[in-house]
Amino acid sequence: MSRDSTAVTSRDDASVRDAMLAAVPSLRAFAISLSANVDRADDLVQETLLRAWANLDSFEPGTNMSAWLFTILRNLFRSEYRKRRREVPDSDGAYADSMKTQPEQASKVEFEEFREALGKLPPDQREALVLVGASGFSYEEAAEICGCAVGTIKSRVNRARTRLAELLAIESIEDLGPDRELRAVFTAGGS
Repeated sequence: MSRDSTAVTSRDDASVRDAMLAAVPSLRAFAISLSANVDRADDLVQETLLRAWANLDSFEPGTNMSAWLFTILRNLFRSEYRKRRREVPDSDGAYADSMKTQPEQASKVEFEEFREALGKLPPDQREALVLVGASGFSYEEAAEICGCAVGTIKSRVNRARTRLAELLAIESIEDLGPDRELRAVFTAGGS
């Protein structure tokens, strides 16, 4: 009777351990042929042995231990292959970073505070700031819309930004957080 077909009855049986160890070189070669990566193959063999050991009670005594282990390895490889096929390679985390979204709770509170502070500005400053900062018009276009000189628009925008910064306790651009619209109001050049 060959070692692979030895009747296996329990984990304490030395023949179980011997049969599993005897299959390791062949399992490794098979795993390398499947994965084309030695490190990945070693992981597959290790996981195969762990699963086989954990499910030893499902092994039928008198059957081929190697065949059973090869089946476990093949199924493990296929399952992981299907799973990896849906994954995106992202070893440096760049793709994951691009998928992040900022939590909305803080943004909503900040927006409400901003809206209240904007409402406290004089109408001419608020209008100039919204045209240049939020709507993206140049100072010249905003001046034409408001029917005043370019210098007047620049002055209104500057005073509005300064007052908003005071009302919102903003000392630097970093205090604005990730909100692009809010940053645009404070930083748009209006050229």
